[in-house]
Amino acid sequence: MSNSIAETVIGAAVVVVAAGFVVYAGQSRGLQLNRDSYELSAAFRSVEGVSVGTDVRLAGIKVGSVTALELDPESFKAKARFTVAESVKLPEDSDVKIASEGLLGGSFIEITPGASEFMLAAGDEIVNTQGSVSLLNLLMKFGTSQ
Repeated sequence: MSNSIAETVIGAAVVVVAAGFVVYAGQSRGLQLNRDSYELSAAFRSVEGVSVGTDVRLAGIKVGSVTALELDPESFKAKARFTVAESVKLPEDSDVKIASEGLLGGSFIEITPGASEFMLAAGDEIVNTQGSVSLLNLLMKFGTSQ
């Protein structure tokens, strides 16, 4: 009888761990169980340092995350799709840029709200963008400008 109980407990623990892994994997791929957010997109010259799951911040506070990255075959720009919390209403003239947490820190998408009276809706694209700046490219330009 005690073997049966031990096997049941171990089996339940394995199922819980497997379910936790599935939820974690889904969230890291940009899938969300809660739908209290809406999706926006933006096209960047470069999304270096950004991947699915990267933070989207407003005033330094996380308000969403990147859900997909793809290359636009016509403009050859990187298109990022990301979610923003439903409680955060963004003016349509807002702009986004890829910022760095520090000299060696990770990248995130930073939203700067505009002043328009009209708000962005789910599925809209933010057109005012600034891509990531490569520190290595800046140092190479500085080194060759002598």
